[in-house]
Order: sequence, then structure tokens, then C-alpha cells
Amino acid sequence: MKLRMILTTAVMTLTALTAQASMDKVVYGEDNRLDIFEVTNPMHLKLAKATAGLVKSYSVEDMRDGQSKLSGGSLSVCSDEKFDGQMTAAFCSGFLVDHKGEQFFVTAGHCIDSQRACEGIKFVFDYNVQTPGQTQHKVPTSSVYSCKKLVDRVLSRSNSNDYAVVKLDRKVEDREALTFRTEGKVSTGEEILVIGHPSGLPTKVAGDAFVRNNNNSIYFSSNLDTFGGNSGSAVFNARTGEVEGILVRGEQDYVFRNGCKAPKYCEMDSCRGEDVTRTTAINFFKR
Repeated sequence: MKLRMILTTAVMTLTALTAQASMDKVVYGEDNRLDIFEVTNPMHLKLAKATAGLVKSYSVEDMRDGQSKLSGGSLSVCSDEKFDGQMTAAFCSGFLVDHKGEQFFVTAGHCIDSQRACEGIKFVFDYNVQTPGQTQHKVPTSSVYSCKKLVDRVLSRSNSNDYAVVKLDRKVEDREALTFRTEGKVSTGEEILVIGHPSGLPTKVAGDAFVRNNNNSIYFSSNLDTFGGNSGSAVFNARTGEVEGILVRGEQDYVFRNGCKAPKYCEMDSCRGEDVTRTTAINFFKR
């Protein structure tokens, strides 16, 4: 999609938080999602290193040779759409941050509902496509982390706040944690990008989007190209690289077209928009 840095005049309908809404996302304008091997922006590549997929523990096999193998389904979409046949191992996304000198992993609240659920998840960095046509996914075992503690979680129907903060089982030494906004708010019309795992796919970077509706104190609305699986993804200020929020919900993902599944496409200023929990709404980081 072509970025149009204009302020939308449409007033987006704000819906109550539901489980289904939390999973649904969509493409706005053209599909801007890129595999890691297609990304040329050095800042985007650096930011992507601090993002990870949430994968069920049974889908990660330690090969005992320094690598771990991921397993999962595969995306089935119309042949003219992107990423047909790629693995879908992740069910949500998240990212690494530093708070007061200590590391934490941030995702959406609807992705992890309890300490027990957290303990059944692997947090997998470097789940991406490095070469065209790649079908198997092995990552260094050092890139796979477990949950030590779910330290804070909110999933509120009253104000639509949606986030979770996790303490990983060990310190992440081989990549830089992300910085995030702690006060104020992003400007309406500001260019943003998202990095995560749409539909459970390997890491995708999607930019050329902007903040559409900025009125709510808990979240803002955008036209990011996101899907179920992007829930928990870091949404960045494209200018500064700072995390502005967490992708949590949006428009319907897919529609059927001539007997096959395809992403739903919307104009840049149409459909319901993709909601992003502000990092300033994470209570744990206010302490």
C-alpha cells in the first residue's frame, strides 16, 4: 500500500473486546509484508532481532546439535497471494524490552491467560525466512526461551486494555532489547510499522502504515497489514524505531475468492482499523 500521510476524517467504530476481534486483522492497500531476506532497511533488521514468536512447547524439538526444529501447519491461500505454503508454527508474537535494567518479554494479554499457560510456551527468536523457498525452520537452541513467570497481564472488557509481561527463564545475551514510549503519545498520522508472525508465519516486517484514530487513552487505531498471529507484535514508530504499542485486534483476516482463501483488502482509511495497545497503558512499566 502507498503511504498517505493524511489525517483520516472517518470516525472509526470502537467495538468491545472479544476473543474473535483479538484474532482478526487485515491488509490495507497493497500487501506490504516482507520476509527477512527481503528487508533492506538496517534499522528494521535490528528491530526484528528483538521480536519472537510464541510457539507451543510441543512444536519445538531440541535436536541436541545446537539447533531446535519447529513444526506446524502451512498457510493455504490463493496462488497469487503471498506466503502460500509457508509454515505456521507461531500462535502469537512478542518482543524483548528493558525496564529499569531488567529484561522482560511483552505480548498481548489474550495470548497468555495464566502462569500454567505461560509454562507451556516457547518464546522463539530468529523464526524467519532467510532464503527464497525455505520450507524447514531450525533455529539455534540458544534462541529458544521458556517462561519463568507471568509478571503482569490485563485483558479488560471495560477499557479494552490488552497486554502481558513475561520474565523469561534466562537473560537474552545476543540481541539488543527494544526501547518503548513511557509518556505522551504518538502523533496522529505518524508513520508506523509492525514486526511479528501473521497467521503464525515466519517473521514479517510490514510498514507504510500510519496512526488513524488517536483518541483513546488505552489504544490507537492504525492501517497496519496484520493477521491473527500478529497479536502481541511490536508496533514501531517508523521514524525513531521506538515501540509505540502492541498489536491486539482488528478487521477480519481472510475472505474466500473463487474457491480459495485470500486476505481481506481494505482502502487505507476504510474498514475498522487495527488496534494497538499503547506501551503507556502497561501498568507494570509505571512502577
